[in-house]
Amino acid sequence: MTTNVKARALRELLAKGEFILAPGIFDGISARVADSMGFPALYMTGYGATASMLGLPDAGLATYSDMVGRAEMICSVIQTPLIADADTGYGGLLNVQRTVRGYEAAGVAAIQIEDQEMPKKCGHTPGRRVVPAEDMVLKIRVAAEARRDEATLIVARTDARTALGLDEALRRARLYEDAGADVIFVESPESEAELERIGKEVSKPLLANMVEFGKTPRVEVARLRKWGFDLAIYPGLGFSVAAEAMRQAWTYLKDKGTSNGISVPQFKGMHELMGFSEVWDFEKKWAQP
Repeated sequence: MTTNVKARALRELLAKGEFILAPGIFDGISARVADSMGFPALYMTGYGATASMLGLPDAGLATYSDMVGRAEMICSVIQTPLIADADTGYGGLLNVQRTVRGYEAAGVAAIQIEDQEMPKKCGHTPGRRVVPAEDMVLKIRVAAEARRDEATLIVARTDARTALGLDEALRRARLYEDAGADVIFVESPESEAELERIGKEVSKPLLANMVEFGKTPRVEVARLRKWGFDLAIYPGLGFSVAAEAMRQAWTYLKDKGTSNGISVPQFKGMHELMGFSEVWDFEKKWAQP
């Protein structure tokens, strides 16, 4: 039996009633920036990871190997517990078992699995279809049994709201609670009233997705907590502002033929952020005479 220290730390925070605010990270730079800021957890976004790895939309194109590799890289450079998107578990029940064990070995504290059909689609986009609830129940049971450390959290996401309505999404949420999920994630509620209802009807720790440009209203933490939510992820905030900052900077470069005088803020601590001081210390220690 292995020990998932970061998962235990995340569980303890939830048990104490601390609200988990998790920014979306997707690569080594975003991981290092967020890790330095004192958040209780970070969230590896499937949208952002797929976009940064492949330059493609989050439409079931990233494989298990792609995503577990990205999770392992991120975990190797952070100290903060990581909640990681694992899509549908990348297949059937054997795939789910492999996914949970692989993500856990990579250092992930909480593993998110959703009830969409394969190939999955990005949440808040049209055309999402879900598998029968009974199939997802089996996936959750397999996921809970597959983990090497019972502290590793299983996050069960349902995408049923968009196609089948909130009543069905909540029915599934209750089934997934009973099946052994540690955290429930009802994707794409479409109003504050729906968020309030979800908070009242789900008993296990509850995750809210405060996604940019989505169907769900972005609500401040104080109200989410009041309504019964325990975690909130912000998957799109980081990559959307980074992309716009790059667009503005490169527009200036194209127009002016120089970066001198650019008004877009630039991070001046990149060498320190990326660990160059350790490299330089190593080189001094082992310098040849």
